[in-house]
Amino acid sequence: MTKPLILVSNDDGITSLGIRNLVEVMKELGEVLVVAPNRPQSGMGHAITVGDTLRLTESTIFEGVRAFECSGTPADCVKIARHYVLKDKRQPDVVVSGVNHGSNTSISVLYSGTMSAAIEAAIEGTPSIGFSLADYGSEADFSHTLDYIKKITQQVLRKELPKGVALNVNFPKKRKDALKGIRICRQANAKWVEDFDERKDPNGRKYFWMTGKFVNFDKGEDNDEWAIANNYVSVVPCQFDLTAHQAIPVLNEAWEILG
Repeated sequence: MTKPLILVSNDDGITSLGIRNLVEVMKELGEVLVVAPNRPQSGMGHAITVGDTLRLTESTIFEGVRAFECSGTPADCVKIARHYVLKDKRQPDVVVSGVNHGSNTSISVLYSGTMSAAIEAAIEGTPSIGFSLADYGSEADFSHTLDYIKKITQQVLRKELPKGVALNVNFPKKRKDALKGIRICRQANAKWVEDFDERKDPNGRKYFWMTGKFVNFDKGEDNDEWAIANNYVSVVPCQFDLTAHQAIPVLNEAWEILG
């Protein structure tokens, strides 16, 4: 029986601890190919490289796994993996991204390079999952996530996903108590409230450092922020169609300039 082909990427870069853990789990499930950024690309969203060179270098960083480091964004990595590395060859059965150092709950999904790699795969029609851990430390403990990562990926391989859907999976930071389980949920109504710290460089020129805080407006118990806060694994199905379908009849009814 042919093993599944699993494409692994991320946004923290090919040397991050999170992708090392993800690769080790995926090796238990199938044949693994890694195409990941050669440096951290957090917060890049779904950016692609169109006005600069794109470089791809084979890497031996993962034992027994074919891997490439790419100078581009996470979305670039998925594109070049499918249309160059695997051109005219078998395409991935699943694309997994992460494990990100830091959560990608709520509105963060729009800024996340981790999730953009997964969503790029969904655009291409491939089942995909983005994994994130609510711990920003470079030496974060991923041990409590590994069994869940394996089980969730196995479910996607066996059952597939609806067309155009990518899963946004977030894990709480490791605690004394074991994880309570998995919650399939919605994106929370929460956002970053930014502030800009004005500073001066050694030459006296003004620059800014973006700061701020994350504010959760959501009081429900069916969203990803609630799940993470209560020690559950959150799984949010995401789509790339941003059409506000419910607004179409409203605009058709209200606008007087329509022909």
